[in-house]
Amino acid sequence: MHVDACLEASRDGGSNPPASSLRSLLCRERRLSRRSNDNCEAGHLLRIDGRSKLRLGRPISRMKMLYRCVYILQSQADPDRFYTGHTDDPRERLKVHNQGKCKHTSKYTPWKIKTTIAFADKERALEFEKYLKTASGRAFAKKRL
Repeated sequence: MHVDACLEASRDGGSNPPASSLRSLLCRERRLSRRSNDNCEAGHLLRIDGRSKLRLGRPISRMKMLYRCVYILQSQADPDRFYTGHTDDPRERLKVHNQGKCKHTSKYTPWKIKTTIAFADKERALEFEKYLKTASGRAFAKKRL
């Protein structure tokens, strides 16, 4: 079973599958894809909204070849200001935003990462980013993310 499908199914059912089962699915998916020849690592903790969450697999710097991330930034200067984008390396992208190199976000620096969501499929990531930029997507993000 594909990890995205498992996550989707767990959201519909209202309960989250144990992290160990997701980790084993991710390991199996990696073995099948043959994109990496090293062993599956234990989960890493990622801080989102001040809470620690388990992120499966590798640290983000090594994930960038496998995943496309959709991220939501929150301005520290104006906490009601958010920016949504996609990248394969969220930490590097945050540095670019905070250095003022992006004209859309330079007025509201500094930024912090509010939410990061990784997708195995680039097209799904782009579709989700596009959705988050709609009125209903912004309402969803405000309520759920």
